[in-house]
Amino acid sequence: MRILIIVLVLLFAGWQAAILLTNRKNSEGGQLSTTDSLQAKIPAHKKDSIKAGWNNLDTIAKNHLALPAGSIDTKNVQPQQVVEFAKTLIGVPYLYASTDPEKGFDCSGFITYVFNHFKIVVPRSSIDFTNVGKEVSAAQAKEGDLILFTGTDSAEKFVGHMGIVVSNTDTLRFIHSTSGKAHGVTITPLNKYYQGRYVKAVRLFP
Repeated sequence: MRILIIVLVLLFAGWQAAILLTNRKNSEGGQLSTTDSLQAKIPAHKKDSIKAGWNNLDTIAKNHLALPAGSIDTKNVQPQQVVEFAKTLIGVPYLYASTDPEKGFDCSGFITYVFNHFKIVVPRSSIDFTNVGKEVSAAQAKEGDLILFTGTDSAEKFVGHMGIVVSNTDTLRFIHSTSGKAHGVTITPLNKYYQGRYVKAVRLFP
C-alpha cells in the first residue's frame, strides 16, 4: 500500500511538472507572437533601415533592397535622359516615405521613382546606396551621378539624403526632394551647408 501511494505521489508530481513546462513554453510562444504582431503593426513610415536616428534621415527602408557595389543595371538608358525626366518633377512637394508624384516624394522616393520610370531597379533607402556604384570625387561628378549626404545631423556620418547631379561646370548642382525650405523637388548648388553634409558621389552609368 505504501509503495502504491509513493508511486501515485511521483506520478502526480510528474504530471504537475509537465503542465508547468507546457504553460511556460506556451507563454514564451505567446510573447514571441505578440512581439511579431506588434512589429507588424508598426506603420511602414516608422520603420527605418537603421536602428537609431530615423527622424534625422530624409528616407526610410521601404521595400528594402540592399544591392552590392556595381550591381545596378542601367540598361541602355543615358544619364541625360534620367536628369531630363527628373527635372519634369520640379515642384512636387516633399512627403516622407512616399514615391507617389501625386502626393509627394521623400529624397530616396524621388530617386526610386525617377529610375523606376526607366525600369532601372535601385534601393529604396538612401543608406542602401552607400556601397552601390563607383565612387567619384565631387570635382569629377557629372550629369546623372548620385550625390550622397548625411541626414540633417551631420555628426552622424551615415547616408541619410541624396540627389542626382544635373551639372558640374561653375559649381556642382543636384536635383533632390528636400524637407528644407523648398520642401519638395528642386535644384540646389553644393553650397556650404551641403558641403558639411557631403558623404560622396557615385556613378551608376558606364
